[in-house]
Amino acid sequence: MGNFLTRLIARWVVATLSIWAVGWLLQPHIEVRDFATAIWAGLALGLLNALLRPLLILLTLPATILTLGLFLLVINAFIFVLVDELVEGIMIAGFGWAFLGALLISILSALLNRFLAPEDSTRVRIEIRR
Repeated sequence: MGNFLTRLIARWVVATLSIWAVGWLLQPHIEVRDFATAIWAGLALGLLNALLRPLLILLTLPATILTLGLFLLVINAFIFVLVDELVEGIMIAGFGWAFLGALLISILSALLNRFLAPEDSTRVRIEIRR
């Protein structure tokens, strides 16, 4: 249980840092009022990704298959717009900026997760011995 909680908090921190960085990089089109707002946005993003994203993927499966998975970027942007609506202190100028912001958040999160946990415990190592 401790390892799960540690990974959960690490993902929250990564999401928070990614949102804060995107707010700084894409200012004034995406504004994050302060770091506390980024913390709440990271929590909201994590909850929406855990609860709503699987349902959206299931409902849009034909579009996702037809676009070879690129429609998932639209789902990420939609969830980022929902974070904008739920968390006071975040402002996104439009869906195009939400799309770019979500793309950058995904890239930054992947890089930070790779940096923070290079050896993921969920990976399986197979050795063949003679």
